[in-house]
Amino acid sequence: MWSNEDLNANTSCLVSTGDSTLDKLISQWISWDKNGATQEQIKSLVQEGRVEELRRRLCSRMTFGTAGLRAAMGAGFSLVNDLTVIQSTQGMYMYLAKCFPDLCSRGLVVGYDTRAEECSGCTSERLARLTAAVMLCKDVPVYLFSTYVPTPFVPYAVKKIGAAAGVMITASHNRKEDNGYKIYWQNGAQISSPHDKEILQCIKENLEPWAESWKEDLVESSPLRSDPLEDVCRWYMEELNTVCFHRELNTRSPLKFVHSSFHGVGHSYVQRAFQAFGFPPPIPVPEQMNPDPNFSTVSCPNPEEGESVLELSLRLAEREEAKIVLATDPDADRLAVAEQCGRCGWKVFTGNELAALLGWWMLFNWKETHPDPAESERMYMLATTVSSKILKALAQMEGFHFEETLPGFKWIGNRIHELTKTGKEVIFSFEESIGFLCGSMVLDKDGVSAAAVVAEMAAYLHTRNVTLNQQLQNIYETYGYHISRTSYVVCNDPPTVKRIFSHLRNFEEENVYPETCGGYSIAHIRDVTTGYDSSQPDKKSVLPMSKSSQMITFTFHNGIVATLRTSGTEPKIKYYTELCAPPGKSDISNLEEELKKVTSALVEEFLEPERNNLSRRSV
Repeated sequence: MWSNEDLNANTSCLVSTGDSTLDKLISQWISWDKNGATQEQIKSLVQEGRVEELRRRLCSRMTFGTAGLRAAMGAGFSLVNDLTVIQSTQGMYMYLAKCFPDLCSRGLVVGYDTRAEECSGCTSERLARLTAAVMLCKDVPVYLFSTYVPTPFVPYAVKKIGAAAGVMITASHNRKEDNGYKIYWQNGAQISSPHDKEILQCIKENLEPWAESWKEDLVESSPLRSDPLEDVCRWYMEELNTVCFHRELNTRSPLKFVHSSFHGVGHSYVQRAFQAFGFPPPIPVPEQMNPDPNFSTVSCPNPEEGESVLELSLRLAEREEAKIVLATDPDADRLAVAEQCGRCGWKVFTGNELAALLGWWMLFNWKETHPDPAESERMYMLATTVSSKILKALAQMEGFHFEETLPGFKWIGNRIHELTKTGKEVIFSFEESIGFLCGSMVLDKDGVSAAAVVAEMAAYLHTRNVTLNQQLQNIYETYGYHISRTSYVVCNDPPTVKRIFSHLRNFEEENVYPETCGGYSIAHIRDVTTGYDSSQPDKKSVLPMSKSSQMITFTFHNGIVATLRTSGTEPKIKYYTELCAPPGKSDISNLEEELKKVTSALVEEFLEPERNNLSRRSV
């Protein structure tokens, strides 16, 4: 292969791997990349003759999933690094310039989390600065936060400032090796079709870096760069009063709370949110309160994984005699909650259970201030279609509107925007993966505001001698038990994923879906990947068709609803099952057993983990 001297001497197109397309991509990378660490990674792979690894890194590009562009950090066009972020921002500039004649007066908001990869010199802050530099060199004003912020601060700032768009550099709760590029439109919601496809096309048309795109120091020297941190923080904390209903009661509450920011951005912002609600600050988990891109104290940086990753929080709460633990994920857009249940240990609430509590709480306070039942006609709650149907049960009994969206908060955010334009009010939205939005001050999930709202709900219930878990049971007794199970398998081989879902669409013969699972009869099938829904007269799905991801839902004759879908951010196939009992039915042990059997059969018969070499959830 080639020596380093050869590669440095001529980067035009002298590399020869035997694959002319790959050779061209290698030469482009070495010519375009100004980051010495990532350029060296590609050169080393060339010297070592690792052709397949070069193909993996260079022969494909990132695409938009449920949370923007997301991949591992490192060298290559398929990964997150200086060059691909510059390319992405150049494409976005070209698209924004077409969409907004006033782009140079409206500008772009840029925020970032605390992720970093030492070997490539790739940090979220540096990627944010390069994003800003590309826009600044085109005379576009940039509102670049001077320090790390929660993800919801970016869409909030876009709306408050009136910017054309926003970018957040984050990989949220993904493994430490990953990073991402999340785009918000002028309405403060994540981009959806056709913007995502149009931006990708503009990226492909502007791959070669512009001469000034690498000028990171423009962030210091350009008069078009400003820091929105102080204003946005103040506006956000003031606007929290729209979801704070009992501030006076909060100031007197004896409850103590522990908060973990999971080595991410959330600590100071949750502290301030508690102050805005009238609470003393929550007790921080000292080992996890400061940013650490290695997430040193947890097996994975996702609080959704439950008690195993909340160990430090729970032990601190026991020492401090705090009854409730709150954990925000590394970019503080999601929230996990645990409550001490006497001598029975800790109850870690699922996303669906927390949504039942928060939906009830937001409805309870809405009714206090809107006594006229007619006002419910303009009130909405939203959830993604793989989430619990508990809000639907509340809506049917209480007379407000409930709607489902495709998975991903980008669908919820854009739907809230549409409803708000017509005078409707969305008071609560959620996705089962512990993503909640109380009110609509941000058009994305928000762990900071959710943490304060949960604290207030707990403080209020405490004055009634009711715990969160007891109130959850009250909700189920009133509106019907909603028993759900959610988990996943890991698959790092995309062709295997495609084969699994193709098999379900051609189960025993071509174009025939399964009719049973585990001996239980299937009544209806909805496949949003193909747009098919057997329950509809025209056999077309009411939810929009989504060809870019796999998702099939099975509705059983016994009332169980089960969904299999690919994650938009990780190499996972997720599965969701739920059984909804009618109100008043309190003996649920048989229902739980039935749900357990269907869930097990769904995994074993439809996913076939051993045959397909799938890794089961291990945390």
